Amino acid sequence: MHPIERLRYVARAEGAGPSLLVRESAEALAGFAADPAGMVTACRRLVDRHPGVGPVWWLAARVLAASDQRAEAWRAAEDVDADPTAQVLAGLLPEDATVVVVGWPEQAAEAVRRRGDLEVLVVDCGGDGLALGRRLEATGIETLDVPDAGVGAAAAAADLVLLEASALGPTGLVAASGSRAAAAVAGRAGTPVWVAAGVGRVLPGRLWDALLARLECDPAEPWDRIDEVVPLDLADQVVGPDGTLPAADAPGRADCPVTPELLKPLG
Repeated sequence: MHPIERLRYVARAEGAGPSLLVRESAEALAGFAADPAGMVTACRRLVDRHPGVGPVWWLAARVLAASDQRAEAWRAAEDVDADPTAQVLAGLLPEDATVVVVGWPEQAAEAVRRRGDLEVLVVDCGGDGLALGRRLEATGIETLDVPDAGVGAAAAAADLVLLEASALGPTGLVAASGSRAAAAVAGRAGTPVWVAAGVGRVLPGRLWDALLARLECDPAEPWDRIDEVVPLDLADQVVGPDGTLPAADAPGRADCPVTPELLKPLG
């Protein structure tokens, strides 16, 4: 497939998890290694199309700052493939706990699947939660489907609310719609709130601000969006590839350069 066609495919992809998007994006971007101007346009198009996906920003920033852009694209994809966050998180979750997840968070879902001893309250989030619940049940995990309207009650009744950041910055995180309500109720009820934020999901401040600006351009009403921004102060701990950090310290994990080409939308 020509790199332009692959880029269009990746830019249009809906419902793909961040890890898959990075792998597909890396392959698309590698095709622009001999075209510097085309590479800049391709990276800007990707982040414009997937503004809430931190690993896409992280990939684009790494590639644009690299002297060997093709090799850097593949290194980034390999780093995401090797991300141990789900395994680390599985080892940290409390035994026999009742855990709330929202939608289908790829790393959090893999962590609870690995454990096998948890009761999982899966908040629907537009149908994603129902699909995850069926998948977990098929592997023997005890699950309960929670309608969107029940997210607050689930958070208050659980031992832990486990969110997943598709992107995280100094002031907040992007997570599935309903996550903010779950975190807010959990804080009021004294339920701990953990956030899974794997490789590529923590962004430096200027890229985070550019991401927020892109999200604000979404014409959909806030309550109709698939994802939402959750204030970071609603979380207690953030779990990443190296373990857990207090939420306030997690933005210090940002490890990609700030590339000026990404700070403004393509249009």
